[in-house]
Amino acid sequence: MSRIIMDELVNDIQCARAVSCFPDVIANLRDRGCDAVILGCTEIPLIIDNKNAALPTLDSTRLLAEAALRHAVLGGDGQASDG
Repeated sequence: MSRIIMDELVNDIQCARAVSCFPDVIANLRDRGCDAVILGCTEIPLIIDNKNAALPTLDSTRLLAEAALRHAVLGGDGQASDG
């Protein structure tokens, strides 16, 4: 997996064989009892999402960006800021 990420995805190469590897790994995790999968590398969401994964996906980069936006808009106390 690391080779695919570093040698291919980082360089905007999406080899079909490598891309098909990720859904297979996720399906194996599902079969072993996992409920969801964290896409913990910024490159993985380029090829995996809820449409082609056997489990719900959690895109860590998107979740962090959404949390930062909420914090910026609502402030640290969860209340809308005035300005």
